[in-house]
Amino acid sequence: MKRMLAMPLLLLLAAQSPVQQPAPATPPAPPPSDAAMPLGDLLNFGANGERMTVPVHIAGAGPYRFIIDTGAQRTVVSRELAGLLRLAAGPTVRVTAMTGVSEVGTVLIPSISVGTLGGQRIEAPALEGRYLGAPGMLGIDSLQGHALAIDFEKGSMVVAPSHRRPSFERNDPDEVVVKARNLFGQLVVTEAFVGRQKVRVILDTGSAVTMGNHALQRAVTRRGKQGIPITLTGVTGESVTASYTLLNTIKLGSMTINDMPIAYAENDAPPFKAFGLENRPALMLGMDALKLFRRIDIDFANREVRFIMRRNALIG
Repeated sequence: MKRMLAMPLLLLLAAQSPVQQPAPATPPAPPPSDAAMPLGDLLNFGANGERMTVPVHIAGAGPYRFIIDTGAQRTVVSRELAGLLRLAAGPTVRVTAMTGVSEVGTVLIPSISVGTLGGQRIEAPALEGRYLGAPGMLGIDSLQGHALAIDFEKGSMVVAPSHRRPSFERNDPDEVVVKARNLFGQLVVTEAFVGRQKVRVILDTGSAVTMGNHALQRAVTRRGKQGIPITLTGVTGESVTASYTLLNTIKLGSMTINDMPIAYAENDAPPFKAFGLENRPALMLGMDALKLFRRIDIDFANREVRFIMRRNALIG
């Protein structure tokens, strides 16, 4: 059964109707300002619904509200929180972000846990909280063997142990299951097409904007079509200029999404090269597109993604 998503996404997606013309897309919200965020505000960031977060304990202290970033291979902590907890300095590592590659110092986290899960010792890159927008971000190094449930109606994220179940088993009539493969710990959806063009899709809950690579841009962009120029600031504080536009149609498994927002950076975003996808059409699905759904379950152990469509979605 083919399923079509055609509901409006507030501010970012154009509504589609057989009678009315689609409304123009609005650029994503601006990046954080350059003004440093006070430590008290940073530690409480997300508690009042600004960003969906999960409670994290570090060496028994906390909880601190961390964003979950399924597009990041490593967990990151803010320098403000690292200083508050007096975490020991670790080695310098190379961090690949959407805006570039940087050398960043790490701190040693004796144990990090989400609820009753985890407790492992890790080395975490330490970045400025004003660019993270939270005390830290959980990467996939802390999520392996677990499942992440994102409920957009409730505005919540929950991390739980993964349990094997048949891929055909569905808990909701509006649920669509898409299988994925593991690429350096990341889940990559390969059942995706733009027209006849196969596209690799990485779910990136840490990004507000969906990003496509130049190979995808060349394959799908009509000559003369212009996007809206926007400036994006990454977690390391570097900025890039991108063209923000709409992807007319993309199929994920049995679903078809129309007029999905997508940005293309002037220079191809470094993560695509890191994943070996610089020459293959690919995109990193950000929160602007993920909000199309009522709920998304990302199961790292079973390598599958379950999309639960909104109740007003068109199914055909």
